[in-house]
Order: sequence, then structure tokens, then C-alpha cells
Amino acid sequence: MFSQLIEKLIDQTLNHSLVYFQAELWLCGTIVALLLFRLTSADRLIPTSLLALAGAVTATVVAWTQLGAVQAEPGNFPATFFTGMLVQDLFSVYFRLFLSLFLVLTIALTILTGIPDNEDSPDFYCLLLGATIGMMIMASANNLLMLFIGVEMASVPSYAMVGFLKGRKASSEAALKYVIYGAGAAGVMLYGISLIAGMLGTGDMGLLADRLRIVAEGGVAGLGDAEVRVVALGTMLVMVGLAFKLSLVPFHFWCPDAFEGASAEVGGFLSVASKAGAFGLLVRFAVALSGDPSTAQLMTAFGIGLGVVAMITMTFGNLAAYGQSNIKRMLAYSTIAHAGYMLMAVSAMLVMQNSESASALGQEINACLGGLLYYLAVYLFMNLGAFAVVALIRNYTFSEEIDSYAGLIRQSPALCICMLFCLVSLVGIPPLGGFFGKFMIFGSVYKAGSIHWSMYVLLAVGGLNTVFSLMYYVRVLKTMFIYDRPEGARPVRLPSLEGVYVTLLGVFVLILGCAPFIPDGLNTIAGEAANSVFSALVASR
Repeated sequence: MFSQLIEKLIDQTLNHSLVYFQAELWLCGTIVALLLFRLTSADRLIPTSLLALAGAVTATVVAWTQLGAVQAEPGNFPATFFTGMLVQDLFSVYFRLFLSLFLVLTIALTILTGIPDNEDSPDFYCLLLGATIGMMIMASANNLLMLFIGVEMASVPSYAMVGFLKGRKASSEAALKYVIYGAGAAGVMLYGISLIAGMLGTGDMGLLADRLRIVAEGGVAGLGDAEVRVVALGTMLVMVGLAFKLSLVPFHFWCPDAFEGASAEVGGFLSVASKAGAFGLLVRFAVALSGDPSTAQLMTAFGIGLGVVAMITMTFGNLAAYGQSNIKRMLAYSTIAHAGYMLMAVSAMLVMQNSESASALGQEINACLGGLLYYLAVYLFMNLGAFAVVALIRNYTFSEEIDSYAGLIRQSPALCICMLFCLVSLVGIPPLGGFFGKFMIFGSVYKAGSIHWSMYVLLAVGGLNTVFSLMYYVRVLKTMFIYDRPEGARPVRLPSLEGVYVTLLGVFVLILGCAPFIPDGLNTIAGEAANSVFSALVASR
């Protein structure tokens, strides 16, 4: 019987689990190849950056193929694999494609900017690919154990990447702060997971809501019940770890120092990929706890609490960004603010999903997550574009101060126009992609306002913060377009290949402003991916 069990396990792994895990496997294989190149000195013959790029492109093609397969055979999904630890659905495939595409663009940027150098590139790309695998696991997690493993797999390589600029005190200091905060957040999160799993008797995320109902003994789950209080405490502790990854206030302390100390390439990677993986995990965790009438009151309070955190986060991020003179530090606070904008969608989803009229609000609930996924796709191009401009200008001026950007429109129009598109999109001004992403999220919050008045407050604060953000973004553009170039300033004349790269990112920001009107385009895929989260939950229950 033991041999039959082993044969069944091997068969399921080879013919089922590894089929869904192909994109991650290609990245793992690329990491092994990079290490072998380092050991055999083959990196002197073939640049490891090209090997890393080839692995990332292959993973992107595999993820694209998986997207088509899931769309073509919706009846076969959602499907769990690796004994139910991970789940394959359109939501996980969407994030897998998102992260692998972003990895390709990030590696291409590092090739253009020359960071890392030839000596350190095998180590750097191993860390970069390893962090991406962790983020893919975060978006596919179907068990509390995988929740923790995914977060740690994404975090540990990120610590090393922040401190990768050896010899720079600011980089080493930023990495140390990041490690200390990360270790503390990981310990707190792990304790929260142990409380939830211990009290509910399972780590399967699909069973959490049903087990919470049983713990509440069939009544209305409330904080008056000691067992429910323990689960609520565990949920708050898990949120500490997720808030750390999302750089939500008050767990944002590491973000400005890490972005300023790290290279702009690493800052761009962390600002987008880390947010994407963490939001994918947050959505799965929040949906897993919701949906049972007995927990509706508790989960509505959870949604409102996330809304309060979103208000504080976006307000703090925008106000703190206004006084920054370093462009990377300003973009770090901008990243904090945008985490608050995106958290609004999760807050609205929880409020509507746990209302008495949830069954009639299926389309509106789905639109909350659809807007979040669309906004993340736009955020990929507009935030990476901004950090790419910073990295390229740094290579010529050896400065990352906003004042060093004065008059650059006269020397490098492509860089300035790309920065214009990216920053205007970050504000949320039409017709660029950021406007429609933000419009979708704000529209969802407005609909949730009919369920609870606090959502109207959240919407108002979000609108005011959009106006606040205009101030510091315009300051950068004014410096680049209006001010004169100082005498003796280093010239910035972009080679054609670098110009093509930033132009491509700027064009995508513009195209995504039209994407909501394209039939069966990104907007449709985002909506289908959002709906698959709830389908996966129903299937597991």
C-alpha cells in the first residue's frame, strides 16, 4: 500500500502539479543554470544577463500559454495542485503572466543601465528570479503555510538586492533596516498563522470561513466569543506581514530608506512586483475568510478597517512625498500612497461581499477586484517607466536629486516625455491608463457607499489625495520642462536603444488608457480573473 501511495504521489506530481508549475520551474532552471555558469566560469563566454532574460521570456511564454488554456477550458478550473497547497485559476495565471512580463522588462532595464556588473550579475539575477518565484507562489497560495513560504521567498532575496551596491553606506544601511523590519514582521505573521490554524484546525484557506462559523457555534461571529477573538487577533497579525510587503502605514518605515539606498532598478522592481504579489495574497486571504453569513459583521468591520488604513496610507504617502528632494525617495512615498489607493478596492470588496444584499451585488463585487487587477497592470508600466528614467539619468549625471533634472527636455526629449506620461498617469489624469484604473477603483468604492457610509468618506479622501499628489509630480515635470539647464551640468544624450525602451513604456501607458474600450481586452481578462477567485473558493468549500 505504501508503494501505491508513492506511485500515486509521483504520478500526480509529474502529470498534474508540475504542469501547472511550469513557469516557476523555468525560472528555477534558470537559477540553476546561472549558478552553474558561475561555478564553471562560463559567464565569461555568455553574458548571464542574456541567460536570465531568456529564462524570463520563456516563463512569460509559458504563462501566456497557461492563460489561453484556462480561458479555453474554464470547466477544468480552478484546480488545486501539490496536494492542495497551491491553486491554478485565471487569477493565479494573471499574476504569473504579470510578474514574468515585469521580470523581462526589469532584466532588460538592468542590461541597458549596466547594473549589476559582469562579476556580480549571476548572483543578482539569481536573487531577482528567486524573489519573482516567491511572488508567484503568493498569488497561487491555497494554504496558510504557503502564504508564509511565499512571503519569505519573496522577501529574503529582496533584502540582499537592496544592499547589492557594495561599498555604499546608504545601501548597506537600507538593507539592514529592511532585514530587521522584515524579520520582525515575519515572526509576527507566523504567530498569527499559528493562531488561526490552531483555532480553526486547518491551514486550508478554502475552509477558513466554514471553520470560523463552526467555532462560533452557529451564532453570529463576534468579538464577544473568545475563540473568535483569537482568530481575529491572528488575522491582524497576518495582516502585519502583508502590510509590511505592501508598505502600508504604519509598516512603511523601511520603504523610503530602502528605495533611496538601493539602485533605481531594484527600487522599480520592489515597487511593482512586491505590491502585485502581496495584493494577490491579500485578496485570497480576505476572500477565504468571507462569504459566510455568520461572519458577515466581523468581516465588514475588517473591510472598514482596511479602508481606514488606506486613508491614512495614501494621505501620509502624498504629504511626505511633497517635501522630498531625492527622486527615488519621492517615488517611494508615491508607492506608499498608491498602495493606499489599491487597498481601497479590497476594502470595498469586503464591505459588499459581507452585506445582506451580497447575492445581488455579484457584478459589483467582481468589479472591485477587476479594477484592482487593471490598475496593477497600468502601474507596472507607469511606475517602471518612472524608475527607468531615474536609472538612465543617473548614469549620465551621477545624481538622483530632482534639481539635477533641470532643463533635460532640451537634451533628451524621449526621457522627459516618458516621465511626463508616467507621472501624469500616476496622478490619474485622462486619457492615460492611470485615470481609468483609478476610476474603476473609485467607482467600486462609490457603489460600496450604499452599503456603509464609511465608503463615501474613503472615496472623498481618495479624491483629495489625488489632488495632493499633483503638487509633487508637477514639481518634477516643471524642473525638467521649464527650468534652464545649469552651466557645467553633465549632458544627458540617450542612445537609440535606451530611447526605444523608455518610449515603449510610455506608449503602453498611453495605450492602456484606451484598453477599457477594447472588446475582450485587458479589462475583460481582469474581470474574468477576479471572478475566478470566488469560483475557486466555492469549489474548495
